[in-house]
Amino acid sequence: MCAAIAVFMTIGAKGRWDFVLPFRGRKLAALVLVAYAIGVSTVLFQTVAANRILTPSIMGFDAFYVLIQTVLVFTLGAARVSTLDPRLMFLIEVALMVAFSMALYRWLFARTARSLHLLMLVGVVFGVLFRSLSNFMQRIIDPNEFVVLQDRLFASFNVVDQHLLITSALLVLIASVIGWRMLPKLDVLALGHDIAVNLGVDYRRTVSAVLIVVAILVSVSTALVGPVTFFGLLVASLAYQLVPGGRHVTVLPVAVMLGIIFLVAGQTILERVFSFNSALSIVIEFVGGLVFLFLLVKGVKR
Repeated sequence: MCAAIAVFMTIGAKGRWDFVLPFRGRKLAALVLVAYAIGVSTVLFQTVAANRILTPSIMGFDAFYVLIQTVLVFTLGAARVSTLDPRLMFLIEVALMVAFSMALYRWLFARTARSLHLLMLVGVVFGVLFRSLSNFMQRIIDPNEFVVLQDRLFASFNVVDQHLLITSALLVLIASVIGWRMLPKLDVLALGHDIAVNLGVDYRRTVSAVLIVVAILVSVSTALVGPVTFFGLLVASLAYQLVPGGRHVTVLPVAVMLGIIFLVAGQTILERVFSFNSALSIVIEFVGGLVFLFLLVKGVKR
């Protein structure tokens, strides 16, 4: 990881270092934040879902983000949306996605005897509903504004608003503190519902708290760079392969380090080898999709 960061910060550097280092440092900070948010959220979600081929995207976060962007462009117009304060937009998007997830958890999970699987099923249904509404509005929108909208919906690691980094870091820090306090319980949750309850874990309260942490991390990542579906599955699967015991105190750091290595090394290759002629998110989604198919065929559950 240190080698990948060193190469990213120094290779091809020309000019004054007092300009190069802050310029690349801001981009590196964005890559690290996204890698951390996606890696941790995927591992935590797989723990509570008791399934290693699921990611938080099954809850409809990506589709909800697309719906928010589509509604904004449809109602306000692309030109007016582009003039809005990006920090205000970022906070609104994160707040809406977290509010949606908390309402869903409170409705279906926290105060009833319904199962977590029903919660995920309803998340899938809402995802389909959000995509349908987005597709309907995109079909009747002005073609020129549709082009702008497509650009906003495409995940990009090249252009990350530096003004959002501090806000993102604070939100990730808050979620990490909440998650860190639950770390001893995560290994117990991974043993299953019955064993966790018999060992004294307040199952519903703990799972609800974990899902809120996941919602915050996924919302920050999606609002920062756009929807990325399979990247979390890729790093989480490799982390579990490298740490056979599966303890969260080791799996989580390994997943984060793998995410940082993939994003930083991929961005370096994209910039220095392909000269920005390709998109890192396309490569990530392609490789992650292959991993998903492999795990699906192999029948990996736990």
